[in-house]
Amino acid sequence: MSTSSGSMPERPGRFQRPSLPMLFSAVAFAGVVVWSFDGVDLSLSTFAEGLPQMGRVLGEMVPPDFSRAGSIGGKLLETFQMAVAGTVLAVLLSLPIAVFAARGQSPHPLLYHLSRAVVTFCRTVPDLIWAIFFVVTVGLGPFAGVLALMMEAIGFCGRFFAEAIEEVEEGPQEGLRAVGASRMGIVVCTVLPAALPSMVASSLFALEKAVRSSVVLGLVGAGGIGVELTTAMDMYEYQTASAIILAIFAMIMVVERLSAMVRARIM
Repeated sequence: MSTSSGSMPERPGRFQRPSLPMLFSAVAFAGVVVWSFDGVDLSLSTFAEGLPQMGRVLGEMVPPDFSRAGSIGGKLLETFQMAVAGTVLAVLLSLPIAVFAARGQSPHPLLYHLSRAVVTFCRTVPDLIWAIFFVVTVGLGPFAGVLALMMEAIGFCGRFFAEAIEEVEEGPQEGLRAVGASRMGIVVCTVLPAALPSMVASSLFALEKAVRSSVVLGLVGAGGIGVELTTAMDMYEYQTASAIILAIFAMIMVVERLSAMVRARIM
């Protein structure tokens, strides 16, 4: 970097001396980290003792056995259908919830806090718990999985839809208010179109998340490829299990790639 004659070059930035509260926070955080590691019984010796067993299982997974490719493909397709159906239902239900959960758009504070609570509750309960609940209530199969994915995605989409709505510029909304437009008209004509690109991107992220989650739901009987994977592992058919894992990996890679291409076009 050039400097004028007689002037000293600028010194590189340095870390500022931490204040006392910041230093206390750093020490407290380090203490929590040490306490957490101690509480979960991390042991390098136990890990080292388990390495031979890991190597044995991985060795039995090679080469992958695709003899049941037809069954695997059918369950993989069912998994994708569950993810798509659950995400679409969640997006449709999240739109009104997000409007009520957005500051400045909710018609009443009570409705705002209630909508926020619904979104937080859906996001708090793990997908496996939702799956168990719906398996008990509606029975085994992909329908329970769709409902579980829908509830989880409502928590995801509702939050990010509401944030996208809150970030919309106020100018066009004030213009419509000045000419006497209704609250619903303002939301439909200005707020939702402005927030649409961000909402589409969030929906695609929700679909990616649903595809990954739908694999796990089969462990509790909620349909999808997880049933095949659980059966293979329980029967010690590790070569079949590795084939299923590779098939799942390929599906997720394709979905994430297509989702990234769509987001690149709309953002």
